[in-house]
Amino acid sequence: MLVELAYQQLQQKLETLYEKREATTIANWVMEHITSLKRMDRLIQKELLLNAEQEIKLAAITNRLLNSEPIQYVLGEAWFAGNPYHVNPDVLIPRPETEELVEWILADDTIKDYRLFLDIGTGSGCIPITIKLKKPQAFVLGFDISEEALAIANKNANDLNAAANFMQVDILDETRWQNFPLFNCIVSNPPYIKESEHSNMSKHVKDFEPSIALFVPDEDPLIFYRKIAGFGITHLEKNGAIYLEINQALGKEVVNLFEQNGYSCELRKDLNGNDRMVKASFII
Repeated sequence: MLVELAYQQLQQKLETLYEKREATTIANWVMEHITSLKRMDRLIQKELLLNAEQEIKLAAITNRLLNSEPIQYVLGEAWFAGNPYHVNPDVLIPRPETEELVEWILADDTIKDYRLFLDIGTGSGCIPITIKLKKPQAFVLGFDISEEALAIANKNANDLNAAANFMQVDILDETRWQNFPLFNCIVSNPPYIKESEHSNMSKHVKDFEPSIALFVPDEDPLIFYRKIAGFGITHLEKNGAIYLEINQALGKEVVNLFEQNGYSCELRKDLNGNDRMVKASFII
């Protein structure tokens, strides 16, 4: 089969699940993955044929995509801050909103002298690894409750030559807190989606991404933020800061929680105009 024809057929099939622009993007990713050729190169080589092995691979990928599996899991790769990260269903797929959070941290003049960074709920390790790559002199540590996620994070750190450190820690277990030092910067993109929102989410997310990294009880949706606020009271340097990704519907609630614990907060919107990030620091 001609490569261009295979691309067009895949694009049409994906339009049954995705909007046209997204279907086009995914189809291009797949064909580049299979042929190792960019879109322009494929257009130039119009008579190029898929070989038998490539056709088998395309069929397998197509079946997984039509079952609503995210393209990042199908290809085993997601991009974050300009670098490729290995991902599978043991970790969340890195999101643009999380990139915005990291960009905010790195652009903040107050962090120029920071040396100790902690990421709570690190998943693929994309946050601490990006910080380490941008600030090689810093010590960065990522916590996660999932042993499988930590294996992915360590792989990504090794692949990207980033000397990031990772530990299996449940931040909800306060008995572990005494084992850790003070940090200049604490970062977290914790679970924040209410369990009642599960049915309204896309199949791509709810059927494939790890529930433990997504959902919180309806009766206590701020459980992780409350624990992080408490952890910060004893483990945040006096001139340090906590940066958080949040549920866009709970921005004011997160700010109120931290302010009640003695923090000064800044609530920031993402590029889509949604309340998505909070910076919390102690009033000096």
